[in-house]
Amino acid sequence: MINAVSTATGPGADPERIRLGEADSGAVAWRSWGPYLSERAWGTVREDYSEHGTAWDYFPHDHARSRAYRWNEDGMAGVCDDRQTFCFALALWNGEDPILKERMFGLGGDGGNHGEDAKDYWWYQDSTPTHSWMRWRYHYPQAAFPYDDLVAVNARRRRDESEYELVDTGVFDDDRYWAVTVDYAKASPTDYCLLVTVANRGDRAARLHVLPTLWFRNTWAWGLPGRDDQPVLRAEGARLVGRHRELGQLVLAGDGEPTPLTCDNETNTERMWGLAGRSRYPKDGINDHVVSGADTVNPAGEGTKGALHYVLDVPAGGQAEIRLRLARTAPPPAADPAPALDLGAGHTAVLAARRAEADGFFAGVLPAAATADEAAIARQAFAGLMWGKQFYHFDVRRWLDGDPTAVPPPAGRRQGRNCTWSHMTSFDVISMPDPWEYPWYAAWDLAFHCVSIARIDPGFAKSQLLLLLRDWYLHPNGQIPAYEWAFGDVNPPVHGWAAVRVFEIDGARDYDFLARVLHRLMLNFTWWVNRKDTEGRNVFEGGFLGLDNVGPFDRSAALPVAGALEQSDGTAWMAMYALNLMDIALRLAERDGSYVDIATKFFEHFAHIAIAAQDQGLWDAEDGFFHDVLRLTDGSRVALKVRSVVGLLPLAATIRLGSARLAGLPELTDRLRWFLTNRPGSARVLAARRLAADGRQQRMLSMVGPDQLVHLLARMFDEEEFLSPYGLRSLSRAHLAEPFTVTLAGQDFTVGYEPAESTSGLFGGNSNWRGPIWLPTNYLLVDALREYAAFFGDDLRIEYPTRSGRKCTLTEIADDLADRLIALFRRDASGRRPIFGANETFQQHPDWRDLIVFPEYFHGDNGAGLGAWHQTGWTALVADLILTRRAVPARDRPDPVAGGGPVAGGGPVAGGGPVAGGGPVAGGGPVADGGPVAGGGPVAGGPDFGPTSDS
Repeated sequence: MINAVSTATGPGADPERIRLGEADSGAVAWRSWGPYLSERAWGTVREDYSEHGTAWDYFPHDHARSRAYRWNEDGMAGVCDDRQTFCFALALWNGEDPILKERMFGLGGDGGNHGEDAKDYWWYQDSTPTHSWMRWRYHYPQAAFPYDDLVAVNARRRRDESEYELVDTGVFDDDRYWAVTVDYAKASPTDYCLLVTVANRGDRAARLHVLPTLWFRNTWAWGLPGRDDQPVLRAEGARLVGRHRELGQLVLAGDGEPTPLTCDNETNTERMWGLAGRSRYPKDGINDHVVSGADTVNPAGEGTKGALHYVLDVPAGGQAEIRLRLARTAPPPAADPAPALDLGAGHTAVLAARRAEADGFFAGVLPAAATADEAAIARQAFAGLMWGKQFYHFDVRRWLDGDPTAVPPPAGRRQGRNCTWSHMTSFDVISMPDPWEYPWYAAWDLAFHCVSIARIDPGFAKSQLLLLLRDWYLHPNGQIPAYEWAFGDVNPPVHGWAAVRVFEIDGARDYDFLARVLHRLMLNFTWWVNRKDTEGRNVFEGGFLGLDNVGPFDRSAALPVAGALEQSDGTAWMAMYALNLMDIALRLAERDGSYVDIATKFFEHFAHIAIAAQDQGLWDAEDGFFHDVLRLTDGSRVALKVRSVVGLLPLAATIRLGSARLAGLPELTDRLRWFLTNRPGSARVLAARRLAADGRQQRMLSMVGPDQLVHLLARMFDEEEFLSPYGLRSLSRAHLAEPFTVTLAGQDFTVGYEPAESTSGLFGGNSNWRGPIWLPTNYLLVDALREYAAFFGDDLRIEYPTRSGRKCTLTEIADDLADRLIALFRRDASGRRPIFGANETFQQHPDWRDLIVFPEYFHGDNGAGLGAWHQTGWTALVADLILTRRAVPARDRPDPVAGGGPVAGGGPVAGGGPVAGGGPVAGGGPVADGGPVAGGGPVAGGPDFGPTSDS
């Protein structure tokens, strides 16, 4: 049974909030259709059946137009249902390219000089949480797309050179490109009105072929029992009508006089392997027909893939529009003729209404104090998060075994990638880090996504956090899957932290959600203790822990010498994890005393971890910093004195306990006293006490003692070390002149400051933690500073920046750091956005400069965007920073006591504040247990029967 939390549905209520409430309660499946179509399915682990896991080679971009995907589809500006029964996307052809532009082009992990890299330019401009309104933008060259040039030049470039991008080829010179915009508006949960606008930015007339494309995901060709029923699409006049056994009747209609083209979503086996195939008109039939005039579309006008072919001649500086409507018009068996769809006044009215409602919804989310530029940044960040939701299908056991109709996979795969995760079956809509570069979920990325998502859709945020803890994801041993390249890798344990943040953003009222999260995370915490602290020393290993190349050697590989690597970040993450679970248990204990024992258990575990970090040498008093320590088998220890974010993360392991909370839980107070009496070393991390602003006593638990705090912050706020104009660097800039080198087994391992892309191939070379600025760790550290500020008040003033002579409170410093991070995206006094670096097209061109991207990380000195350019997942935290900074000042926030009030660094939600006992917060009231995800599949709060799957 799903317990609904109140949602505004009365007179004058926001229509989008009403839709959210209906979706969360299960009354109306407003999330059932959305932008859940991936932008890249080729080159993924799921489609890789090679012996040695060479995913990029096994299914490259060149195969994508001709090979049927096994697990999920891809396309541009695409939508699908939450089971990906059907898919819709846009295809384009400029008359010059060798292939249709059906999907974004980029280089695989072995093709770019800094790993995989998308080469097209597109943007997510808008989306409401229910996808009732969406906007997508793409810039398509009118000259031939330089596929070969991009491949060849990037292959020649070294790792110390910048990437060769599409804008560098000159193909956008003289503004000869198409600006393509696609608007979506829902008339109902399964009825989309679309407007495709193509604008000729060039100085001469040009022709563009536009092919809105509808197809069914191939579920019938794999020889699976009960899955051989094949749907059909038929051309009926100027429209396509589909019939599917489970979906029913589907219609794609367009205005004007397009030519319907049909083929089958089947592999062109003749092109791929010189073999006869299942269809005379395979997947690339429409491509070959349009580009070369081949007789490769079905003259009978039926198949499983179809397109409406428009040929548009547009004058210089002009534009053309195409109206489309995609609707489910009848349930199964859908034998009656398809009805006509309104492409006239009703279509126009739906688009106008949904756009106005989206404006109204975001007016209630974005603080009035935000500038117009900041509001646009935040809204596009939310849009990226919404467009980043993808249907993800992966039955690992089926993948390892192969399909009945396929060639049996190589035997070596059974000892290869993900071979110990055969229990895992994914069939869900999930928030992805980047829809092209990382079209698969990553556990710690997802936790950060949910914090920002909760600002506009807390029900979906909660369901996502719960999803990875369900039995068909969580390993039987308690491990949370990391990401598809290696589910058994280890991501930082931030699920507990994210759960508390989402709970707070949602108004601190959904205790059922907290209870469900706690019970599952206790399994995961136990896994950490058993696997990453094997000797029971309370200091933790963990491997790369999401920080890729931060250390002098690969922390996930075998060590260069015999011993164990005791990690400051691993230990800090676990100290923070213990505090997060203690915090959750304390909140639950206020309503159910049986949680008190759990709270004291995690308090004690935190105490043991924090004391061990001090006693076993992770804190270097001489350096005023935390370091990793290599403990050798002979008992000797080698401190890896790299000043990196690894040594700053202990700051995040902190929490305040107010007197009201402690007074209501005498068991916890007794345990505190016992530790202080019987474990003298505990005073540094447990004994800090002072009066809060309201005169009541509060206590701080922190892995960083008050005396250490000042030393650590002096490093962190030093402009020659971590403090940059745009946030905190991941590695001290001091290592530019003084790289750290350690010699182990006769081999030197070195870490130096590299503010841009990585110059090494460690972890693929497509990310870099040796200098750049990363939003997630910056966000955590700003959040921690606010917690310290709430404890120390204005009494603690720190020199900021170090050696500046200027003393600031920690609140002022946290605010300034947040402003520096926001400034990455904001226009400066000269009108330039730091994220765009020296790229003058993006900086100056009126058609480009306000199309915001959300890069994976940022240059440590100048703030230029680097890595994946659509990493709107955790980089969308900038939206949360904007909402926090432009809301009530931190000093005016109430003290978090007895399970209420905003978290440190949180503040009021969506321009309002948590409403006691209910009321819409950040886009609508959620369901207590998360609500249905996209209208189907396994849902947080639904029956524990496991996922539905067609695998």
